[in-house]
Amino acid sequence: MKGLVWICFLLFTASAASSQYYLRGEIRDPSGRTLSSVKINLKSKGSIPYSSGHDGSFGILVANPTDSITLFLPGYEDLRLAIDTRRYQVLTLKMRPSTAQKYNRKPASLTLQNKREKEFQRSVLGERYSALRENDFIAAAAFPETGYALNVDKAAYSNTRRFLQNEMYVPADAIRIEEMLNYFDFKEAEDSTQPNLFQCKTALTSCPWNSRNQLLFINLTAPKLNLNNIPASNLVFLIDVSGSMDQPNRLPLLQLAFKLLAENLRERDTITIVTYGGNVALALEPTSGAEKQRIKNAIDSLTANGDTPGENAIRVAYSIAKKQFIPNGNNRVILATDGDFNVGQSSEKELEELIATYRQTGIYLTCLGVGMGNYKDSKLESLSKKGNGNFAYIDQLREAEKLLVQEYTETLFAVANDASVQVHFNSELIHAYRLIGFDNKKDAIADSICQLEGGEVGSGHGTMAVFELEPVASGNTISGQELATIRLQYKKPEDPNNWQQNFTVAYTPQELDSAAGCYRFAATVVAFGQLLKQSPHIGKYDYDQLLQLAEQTVNKTDQLQHELLLLIRKAIKIYRPEKEKRN
Repeated sequence: MKGLVWICFLLFTASAASSQYYLRGEIRDPSGRTLSSVKINLKSKGSIPYSSGHDGSFGILVANPTDSITLFLPGYEDLRLAIDTRRYQVLTLKMRPSTAQKYNRKPASLTLQNKREKEFQRSVLGERYSALRENDFIAAAAFPETGYALNVDKAAYSNTRRFLQNEMYVPADAIRIEEMLNYFDFKEAEDSTQPNLFQCKTALTSCPWNSRNQLLFINLTAPKLNLNNIPASNLVFLIDVSGSMDQPNRLPLLQLAFKLLAENLRERDTITIVTYGGNVALALEPTSGAEKQRIKNAIDSLTANGDTPGENAIRVAYSIAKKQFIPNGNNRVILATDGDFNVGQSSEKELEELIATYRQTGIYLTCLGVGMGNYKDSKLESLSKKGNGNFAYIDQLREAEKLLVQEYTETLFAVANDASVQVHFNSELIHAYRLIGFDNKKDAIADSICQLEGGEVGSGHGTMAVFELEPVASGNTISGQELATIRLQYKKPEDPNNWQQNFTVAYTPQELDSAAGCYRFAATVVAFGQLLKQSPHIGKYDYDQLLQLAEQTVNKTDQLQHELLLLIRKAIKIYRPEKEKRN
């Protein structure tokens, strides 16, 4: 409101002195999506730069009823035209054909029946999350095939834990169920006869929240690297030391995390530390992993101060990674931040485009998020996807140890790139299906030319995907019929060829209580995520039923599984306080 009053005041005083006009408008792409941070130049203003806001709008005071405007945005064609400054302008920028495939946003999953919706981001207590739209049920007869991207991202679970442990509601868009599943180990007995290929196990069970439906679990495990032959690493730590990181759960936590990681480094590994806060600095020049004390001393010397020049820092980090590039090695930038970039390119789209330019260099990107209050989940998630990498959230030292020590090779050593799964359902058995999790950003749904883009999968990582199925209402179903076929597509590092593995799912339904423990626990995780999201698909299923399921499925000798049970109990206190009062 104050801004509007100020604009009105400027217009009034300007018109009193001389004839002036207020040029207003918005900038969109051909699909209608608004474009932020578009550079705007007006001929009458000379070299004075302007830019569009987060919703694509702009407003500029001008002296003449006509002017010439020029628009610039990386990856898009420049636009120059004469305009009437007295009229509201709706301007359209076209993406350059040579860069369209590289810069288009990609969905996490893909069907042929998504509605087009406008993108927006939701801010909660200063934190920002990409607005998501849950996958709906899809008619198998009309659209028998769907797909989803594989990745090793786990950030949503530890971030959800942080909210619950602080006795706070969890923002719905912070809950990405596929990442909650990624957090746990669902691997079954491995097939030692094919160590260099993905293993696929499936299960078809009853559905705890809808007795008429079934759950299909697809459990994929990536091949493991031989620990004796892990390639040399070229790691560049890119650490945010700006003023916003000066809190115990930010820079000090990251320092402890990186010192844990340093313990895993070998003599043939190279580590470089770049920091940004006030300016971009080289805190540690390329150093052998054998010099652990020198690395730790450099980490301990970091202090937080200044603003956040994220754009220049990213350029410097990738430049160093490129100079130190190890052919057939593990070349990776590890960005650690609360996600608050405020100097240089700062919009999600601009940063995505910057990262995308480095995607083909063979350098991976891992994003580690920390903090609360101004944590920018949406930026880090987007950057990791564009940087052919992964994304995690560190809320405590124990999480850093799990991520960077216990799961070191899963987190930092890729065995597959551009990995995605296509599932083709037998419509004679399945009336409709719904992929749980892998929810799409609303701008990906709105993009009519978007295509599914696979993700990075680390050594030995297991990925669980869960479909809710509506069976065909028929008594003629025979056990053993083909329920679905699965096609896994990926590339291996340093191998330009496309790899494909095919699997068949037989119709062998069973009660959830009779399934292997990993599937019963996965159903608990999925039900918990849906309740926290207040998903309409969960129906009348409630926390009492979830707690009963968890008590039956959680392995209480497994620390991580037992923690989930404790989080469910915490959620009941937060979301069902009246129950606590009755007790």
